[in-house]
Amino acid sequence: MRLCALLICAVFLISPAFAQSDNRKFDVADIHTSPKANGGIPPVVRGPFYTTGRYELRFATMVDLISAAYGVDPDRVYGGPSWLEMDRFDIFAKVSGNTNAESRKAMLRALLADRFNLVVKQDTKPVAAFALTAGKKPLLKESDENAPPGGCDFSVEQGKQAPPNPGGGGPQVINMPTLIYSCRNITLANFASNLADAPVVNQYLDNKTIVDQTDLKGSYDITLKYTPKIPAGINVVGDSMPLFDAIDKQLGLKLEAATVPVPVLNVASVNEKPTPNPPDLNKIFPPEPAEFDVAEIKPAPPPTPGQGNQPEIKNGRLYLPGISLQNLIQVAWDLPPDNDHLVGATKGLNEARYDIIAKAPAGVALGDLSKMGEKGLSINIDALRPMLQNLLIERFKMKIHTEERPVPSYTLLATSKPKLKPADPNERTTWHQETNNDASKERNASSAPLRQITCHNMTMAQFADMLRNIAPGYVRNDVIDATNIQGGFDFTLSFSPSGALQQAGVRSAEGGGTASAGVGEAATPNGAISLFEGIQKLGLKLEEQKRPAMVLVIDHIEPKPTDN
Repeated sequence: MRLCALLICAVFLISPAFAQSDNRKFDVADIHTSPKANGGIPPVVRGPFYTTGRYELRFATMVDLISAAYGVDPDRVYGGPSWLEMDRFDIFAKVSGNTNAESRKAMLRALLADRFNLVVKQDTKPVAAFALTAGKKPLLKESDENAPPGGCDFSVEQGKQAPPNPGGGGPQVINMPTLIYSCRNITLANFASNLADAPVVNQYLDNKTIVDQTDLKGSYDITLKYTPKIPAGINVVGDSMPLFDAIDKQLGLKLEAATVPVPVLNVASVNEKPTPNPPDLNKIFPPEPAEFDVAEIKPAPPPTPGQGNQPEIKNGRLYLPGISLQNLIQVAWDLPPDNDHLVGATKGLNEARYDIIAKAPAGVALGDLSKMGEKGLSINIDALRPMLQNLLIERFKMKIHTEERPVPSYTLLATSKPKLKPADPNERTTWHQETNNDASKERNASSAPLRQITCHNMTMAQFADMLRNIAPGYVRNDVIDATNIQGGFDFTLSFSPSGALQQAGVRSAEGGGTASAGVGEAATPNGAISLFEGIQKLGLKLEEQKRPAMVLVIDHIEPKPTDN
């Protein structure tokens, strides 16, 4: 623990995120309240995105902004007023001269201090984490003392091809890829901190930090091979190697739950409304381009079972591999992945798949590769949507219009005396999630995972509004609060992901249907508990109703695009 405390002091003394030497500021910045999300991607922080001269952060709470400015995890931001994790802001800024990620963090710190009067103080706090400890016989290879400075790389080794589900039903079958995380000339302190950000590791850690407590000095060459966590009800082809087992068997180390002191930031003061934007912002920030410079659309080969293709940014170009035409339309117009908000979608739209390569005009902040993974979106999809829309309209000769139509929605009601604990009104309104999966359990255990959402000082109106974020697999549209319950409360909501109910044959909102709060949803072979039963245990109820919502109507679309 003494070593851990020394490391914390060192972080505060030398971390560039807290350095005060860079006094540069953004040339000009537009700060405004984030627009209401249409229903496709829930309102979560997106960015920061950067290209020469332009910086963007979208749908960011003040906690997200502090996290981006100081380079700390959002869970390490404490204190502050109740709205700190509820209000969302968009920031567009102009940058001149050469910058790097650290200098732009300094600019964001200056902006928050100037426009929000933000004051934060550094501190330490004991938190739940994972400790990397040495086993009886560590299996580590020391680096050559003359080796160049190290780094970490990630690769994927695909497993055996998964067979199709028999008859189209039964448990889903996927191939088990092996994830390879290789580090060269790295200390175990750096390996521990970097490992928490490695792909799918967060599935095992539930956003907890990893701290090195091995007491092993020196630098090492480390290769760790592990597999993703296997959801309940999923059958896999190939061998599994859970993260905890991989660290034990391959490195001779242990990864165990622990409570450790970590550096945190306490919010001393902050204003809810920023100072006004400078005038003539429409001239400084003209509308973003609505067309790609050039785009290629070509038919994609049939997808391989169990494998997915991810969009990415490479060499200033957007790559969308193997995307269905229906999915592309939903992405372009920010529609939920269901059949309620897209009218006129024929079967062919979901079957036709394309590879798309497109180059956006100069100055568009396409993405930030440092955000690749589970901590944020790496592609600035909001800036690309107008270009995707015009690409589809031009190349597929689309004719569309929007109109209001009744779609399945939910209303939050009180059915009995609510099992809610009145909250301290001075506490911050927040929610966080954990799962019930213990590190020692087998990854293919038959019991369904259980998400536990802990809410603090949350009103029922806020809870209804947050349900799209909390349970997107169940809830596609805004939920209306009709409980007539006033005040903020502390409570815990427990339910299984919608995928666990699908494996048990229970109808859910995932994949186009709407979940029903009917009887019998909890009686599933894998013990899954629906969102609706979880809410009922709080003395509340989600009642399905039809409410008007804006939908996209396809009046005409060609089955194939025009030539490139």
